[in-house]
Amino acid sequence: MDMTRLKSLLYLPANRASAITKARTLASHAVILDLEDAVQPDAKPDARAAAVAAALAGGWGSRALFLRINGTGTPWHADDLAAAHVDGFAGVVVPKVETAAEAATIVAHAGNRRVLAMIETPQGVLNAAAIAMVPGVAGLVAGLVDLAKALGSGADPERRPLLYSMSAIVIAARAAGIACFDGVCTDIHNLDSVRAEAIQARMLGFDGKSLIHPGHVDPCNEAFAPSAAEIEAAQAVIAAYEAALNEGRGVATHDGQLVEVLHVDRAHALLARL
Repeated sequence: MDMTRLKSLLYLPANRASAITKARTLASHAVILDLEDAVQPDAKPDARAAAVAAALAGGWGSRALFLRINGTGTPWHADDLAAAHVDGFAGVVVPKVETAAEAATIVAHAGNRRVLAMIETPQGVLNAAAIAMVPGVAGLVAGLVDLAKALGSGADPERRPLLYSMSAIVIAARAAGIACFDGVCTDIHNLDSVRAEAIQARMLGFDGKSLIHPGHVDPCNEAFAPSAAEIEAAQAVIAAYEAALNEGRGVATHDGQLVEVLHVDRAHALLARL
């Protein structure tokens, strides 16, 4: 599985059977069964059992299924991590990962499951590059709600107080050659908000976005998918470059702009996201 192809990752409370049933019909590229924030402490064992049952039951089609476990140091962490070993789970999402050593320990106990490390504390942001470099960490997930709280930053629709942290996560992921995903939009019933956040996240370099509402899936997928104009431009760049090579010309241009190998590579990368 190419993790960078995942555009939408939908969180669901693992103990909500109706939400799990509905998720099997949605266009999300990944589903994350949540044992952490969405589940009260006394309900966590039953939620874990429900998540395992949902994984074993299958029916997820092309969707990647992940389990968000409780963090290191909690009384549920070890049992959650063991539960992710059952057939059906592609990997685990781990909250508040703060150091490379912590990430390495999680990877060591995750078996062959992919590990998505959530970066949602100031220390996590500072150590994002080291965390991303740990073999077995397949991606970073921005946890912006908790991060904003820790930073004491004010609310802003454009997320300006968080831009440094978001870019740090993208840079860390790109340096390590792994995926990175934007945080959730908490303005649940405002599709314009989730669409704007997804467009911003794509501009910053994120591969996709984590979500907490089924209605956010389609706007997110649309925002991260290349537009018709982008597709046409990419195809034209590739054609111009290939024509120059075939004609023995040393220089290729398109719309008056020089076309170099890096432009062709970017065009191919964009078309690969279709």
